[in-house]
Amino acid sequence: MSTGKINVAVENIFPLIKKFLYSDHEIFLRELISNATDATLKLKHLTNIGEASVEYGNPVIDVKIDKDAKTLSITDQGIGMTEEEVQKYINEVAFSGAEEFLDKYKDTAKDSGIIGHFGLGFYSAFMVARKVEIITKSYKDEPAVKWECDGSPEFTISPADKDVRGTEIILHIAEDSEEFLEENRISELLTKYNKFMPVPIKFGTKEETLPLPEDAPEDAEAETKTVDNIINNPNPAWTKQPTDLEEQDYKDFYRELYPMQFEEPLFHIHLNVDYPFNLTGILYFPRLGQDMNIQKDRIQLYQNQVFVTDNVEGIVPEFLTMLRGVIDSPDIPLNVSRSYLQADGAVKKISSYITRKVADKLKSLFNEDREDFEKKWNDIKVVIEYGMLSEDKFFDKADAFALYPTVDDTYFTFAELQEKIKENQTDKDGKLVVLYASNKDAQHQYIQAAKDKGYEVLLLDSPIVSHLLQKLETSKENISFVRVDGDDINNLIKKDEEQISKLSDDEKESLKTLLEETINDKSYTVKLEAMDSNSAPFMITQPEFMRRMKEMQATGGGGGMFGMGNMPDMYNLVVNTNSELVGEILNTKTKKKQERLITQSMDLARLSQGLLKGEALTNFVKRSYEMIK
Repeated sequence: MSTGKINVAVENIFPLIKKFLYSDHEIFLRELISNATDATLKLKHLTNIGEASVEYGNPVIDVKIDKDAKTLSITDQGIGMTEEEVQKYINEVAFSGAEEFLDKYKDTAKDSGIIGHFGLGFYSAFMVARKVEIITKSYKDEPAVKWECDGSPEFTISPADKDVRGTEIILHIAEDSEEFLEENRISELLTKYNKFMPVPIKFGTKEETLPLPEDAPEDAEAETKTVDNIINNPNPAWTKQPTDLEEQDYKDFYRELYPMQFEEPLFHIHLNVDYPFNLTGILYFPRLGQDMNIQKDRIQLYQNQVFVTDNVEGIVPEFLTMLRGVIDSPDIPLNVSRSYLQADGAVKKISSYITRKVADKLKSLFNEDREDFEKKWNDIKVVIEYGMLSEDKFFDKADAFALYPTVDDTYFTFAELQEKIKENQTDKDGKLVVLYASNKDAQHQYIQAAKDKGYEVLLLDSPIVSHLLQKLETSKENISFVRVDGDDINNLIKKDEEQISKLSDDEKESLKTLLEETINDKSYTVKLEAMDSNSAPFMITQPEFMRRMKEMQATGGGGGMFGMGNMPDMYNLVVNTNSELVGEILNTKTKKKQERLITQSMDLARLSQGLLKGEALTNFVKRSYEMIK
């Protein structure tokens, strides 16, 4: 037996590890199984290149709990260690065996899947254990050794009774960590962190029902047998080539990732790149609809099939965090605990690649089956529009597939829309005016007035449409978007011809004074307009700029910098001076009847905009019944 002192620069390394090195104590199991996986994959690599003359076989990592002994053990059938290697890799904190192995075999081990980089993973065991034992035997057929440490810098190494290669780590669980002696807790952690590790992981056994023979009688009972409980899928879909997968394989993998999600994804994007960085993965577009508050952080980040986090901010562009799926990259720079991203140029390159790949996939789906793409538009538009707002490169690419639907369910790309409306919807100043509605039912009156003049009206109803329109107007030349209820249709797209008012200037002045006195509401600005005599007598509109700024403020940004966010709603009351009813109001001799006609007309205009509520609505209904008696 020999004794020694772990070679560390500070005496209190163990308290530091226990309290500060890792953000969550539960990841000790992930780290130890990662080490066991590395040991197994190292052996596989050495047997493949002929440096290890042993049978690789079908190794399994075995996780066991002994409640009576209060131990948790992780056993692998990997490369093992000699006494010299234990001294080197275990007793010198932060000397990474994986790092040294990869450096030694850098020309042949590039794709070996070896995980470790920091040499500190093993010591995470002391976060939950009062004592740790290592019993290991090298594939080199040297004597087995046993290493013991009680969480102080003191350790012992002695000969061990082990005749098969591999390593067993035995954790004597501390009193304050006995939750890790519960089967359910360990099963939960294995599923969370190690569900897709590349080496099978056994945790106990389970009963498996055997299929009945074809000639079995109807009342025959199926037999069961006890089998190893393998908790992981060592060959998940993202590790395979897209050419080796069918559509059903992608759907099955989605179910494996999200067993409680009952809706199937709309489509998937398979990521696979090996230069200038390594990255694989599968992203799924779920049905998103209009919900900007849909649960994010559903994309899982892996490093060589080891789960790291579901907070992928920085790697995945923000607009894609509403998607689901998996991203795996050995090149993602993580801090020592593998829990947080470190600032690194490679991360920006990965994010740019994912953005480009998603844009290319969307373009190809649009080109291959436009009809199907249009059917899915309402379920995916929030992601695409958010991407157009937040990523300039995505905005440029989206020109090829972003759609602009009309109220009649016709879909245009922006280029198609421009071509369609340029002749009829260019105003007298040469600006192209794009009319849009946000609610077909609420704005039906205004939509119909536009359609009567042969105008196309888009239906843009996503929660971020105000932001998007602002972006489009600043990115495209000589174009403006105007909501169809923003003014009388003749004012929205001003042509050369002007309507002549039937009222004299004096009559208009008298009418305006009468209206302002009767309405007596500072929220409304009275505007007298000469319009077609068939147009509505009274119309309530909201200035496009002010309404859009307030909408942008409500969805986070834009309006606040103009001081619009907290301003009360302001409206225009547009009165058609050529309307027969308006002429009657002006010519009525009794003030009471004038006020009654104005109030009723005003309430009708408010009603058409959904602005008539509460007591005002009650009074309107009562007054309407009285008028028809």
